[in-house]
Amino acid sequence: MPRLELLIQISGILHLGTLIGSAQVPRELKFREHLPQLPPMLRHWILTAGGYVVLNLIAFGIISLSCAEELASGSRLGRCFCGYVAIFWLTRLAVEFTVFDARPYLRNRFLTIGYYGLTAVFTWHVGVFGTAAIGGLF
Repeated sequence: MPRLELLIQISGILHLGTLIGSAQVPRELKFREHLPQLPPMLRHWILTAGGYVVLNLIAFGIISLSCAEELASGSRLGRCFCGYVAIFWLTRLAVEFTVFDARPYLRNRFLTIGYYGLTAVFTWHVGVFGTAAIGGLF
């Protein structure tokens, strides 16, 4: 399945590229201003959760780039991993559309394009990894 393999590799690059957008979050959400006001446990939880997201993005990117053939092969492990990635991003999109209100933070064209660009990338991941999880359609 060379076509699905290539799509998974593209997703690997996109996962690593998403780290660029993630690096903007602390500044745009004014972590330095807001986090010190929180109780220590809540502050640590937010930072730890953010760290886990970053580690997932790195892992998704590296695994997608280095193991694309196996992920596209339809093996049980490949399908399970791809299913996890698809559910990860589908959950992120569900939260975005039902909980997040990013409008106050989309203060300029750059942030607006970045936000909607990331939404498109997350949707791409759901499609690619969802397809690989169900055994590939290509």
